[in-house]
Amino acid sequence: MSETLVQFELVSPEQLLMSEEVEMVVVPGSEGDFGVLPGHSPTITTVRPGVIHIFTNGTISSRIFVAGGFSEVTSDRCTVLAEEALPVDKMDKAIVESDLQIAIDELNKTDEKTAKKLAENRVNIQRAKLAAINSPVYQ
Repeated sequence: MSETLVQFELVSPEQLLMSEEVEMVVVPGSEGDFGVLPGHSPTITTVRPGVIHIFTNGTISSRIFVAGGFSEVTSDRCTVLAEEALPVDKMDKAIVESDLQIAIDELNKTDEKTAKKLAENRVNIQRAKLAAINSPVYQ
């Protein structure tokens, strides 16, 4: 492995989605976005719903939405275990807006504590998807 690259792996419950050497990856950590470059301190953290930005040749080569998960970082590797992952450019804004409205309706209909928490999570994920579609961040 090159000393100027990081091995990035994105894994869903079903399969390995991506495995490649990149210059940098920016992950939406639960306490804020964090960038991973070669030599990064070892870290394990949770990932919030948001966009992973992958940099190659000095620019963003991929923007991938993740619905949450975990990240493990070593000095030469970043692995993200994602509950759901989808390239931002493959997301349909109309579908996300519709799914958001459905999630909001479900949230407003329920009073049961566990169901309400699950509905809040669905609303937050759909809002994060919509923000990802509308965001020109890093571009």
